[in-house]
Amino acid sequence: MDNHGQSIQQYTERRRLVLFPLPLQGHINPMIQLANILHDKGFNITIIHTKYSCPNLSNYPHFTLHLIPDGISASEVSTTELASVLKLLEDRCIGPFRDILSQLSSDDSIACIITDAIWYFTQEVADNLKIPRIVLRTSSVGSFLAYAAMPLLQDKGYLSMKDSEMDEPVVEFPPLKVRDIPRFETHDPERVNQYLVKIVEATKKASGIIFNTFKELEETELAKLGEEFTVPAFPIGPFHKYFSASSSSLWTQDRTSISWLDAQATKSVIYVSFGSVATMHEEKLNEVAWGLANSEQPFLWVVRPGLVHGSEWLEILSKEFLELISKRGYIVKWAPQQEVLSHPAIGGFWTHSGWNSTLESICEGVPMICSQFYGDQMVNSRYMNDTWKIGIKLEKGLERVEIETAIRKLMVGKEGEDVRRNIMSLKEKLDHSPKPGGSSYQSLDNLVDFITSFRTPV
Repeated sequence: MDNHGQSIQQYTERRRLVLFPLPLQGHINPMIQLANILHDKGFNITIIHTKYSCPNLSNYPHFTLHLIPDGISASEVSTTELASVLKLLEDRCIGPFRDILSQLSSDDSIACIITDAIWYFTQEVADNLKIPRIVLRTSSVGSFLAYAAMPLLQDKGYLSMKDSEMDEPVVEFPPLKVRDIPRFETHDPERVNQYLVKIVEATKKASGIIFNTFKELEETELAKLGEEFTVPAFPIGPFHKYFSASSSSLWTQDRTSISWLDAQATKSVIYVSFGSVATMHEEKLNEVAWGLANSEQPFLWVVRPGLVHGSEWLEILSKEFLELISKRGYIVKWAPQQEVLSHPAIGGFWTHSGWNSTLESICEGVPMICSQFYGDQMVNSRYMNDTWKIGIKLEKGLERVEIETAIRKLMVGKEGEDVRRNIMSLKEKLDHSPKPGGSSYQSLDNLVDFITSFRTPV
């Protein structure tokens, strides 16, 4: 370590960072990874977390933890749309968060707080306590810019276009089509739009933004961000290249999936997982099932309990399907995804286009089939198909003929070869990014310098 590194290390050892993740799996993972990254840089780490969806705390003996007694039950969450869950969390967390941070702020060693950007109310709390706030955006830069553009897109009439106009381009925001504008299943779209505006406004007031991305992937979007936001941005990802997400998983991972993959041919299997939050109707699950069966390709499929409302697990799949795929398909409730994607048998990944999954697939050079359910997934899938050309987007949603065709294209077709070549090229750039001399490595150094400039410890 050079003299600069030694002085920074000595300085950060006296500084405490308070991190506050949103209690959803796709948000917890990157925040815990970030906590480990910054702890490795010498900072002391305090995590504030809701009791709801709290990961196994014994995995983090090197962190100080404070639990918010949010009083949210699993039944409340399972019967409530996502927008309402976030409002519920906000209402029950703002007071306890303010109290905990106020108690912690008596210790002058706190350099700043780092909160999920969706916790917009934390900006006012931080301002009142005169503590700098940095936000973590767990999505891509491109999708964040799309969220920030929502008022403009609404004014331009894009949000009220007819079904027949869904394939029209969003002229102000290439490469998006109208169907790619972020949407959420909600009974109150106006409240969701107001929520997004508050998130963006609070992000503009923050001291900085951390992104789980890397410069070579989103260079154009980072440049646009710099034009529209005065807040410094730090693209230091992918986080999981520093620390795995396995210890913060809320689901029990079925390791028989790995032993099943061990028996499969190299690059023969398509891995299918739609993340930790997405849901679908029973008929759509059957479209997925028969698309997989008709493709005649081996597959590993994660069917999460709760993926279909009202079902326990596989009881809605027909005996005919289960018998047909018994020798070339394997279904589990949850899988160790990073390990699966790095397995030699995996030749493709059918994903919901969540940002963590997208980065993990790029890291392993695994080409994708792209579905999308809500929010940033709409934007990510379009970028993967049209801009980065590392995936094949299912334009019709979940329809068995298109699914079958896309799987065959990806796994055994010429188009799949092109996509695989593109993602391997991107993987090479990513591999260099977090290493000395790489863009993420330099950005992380800049972030550490930035944090240590906030306040002088006593």
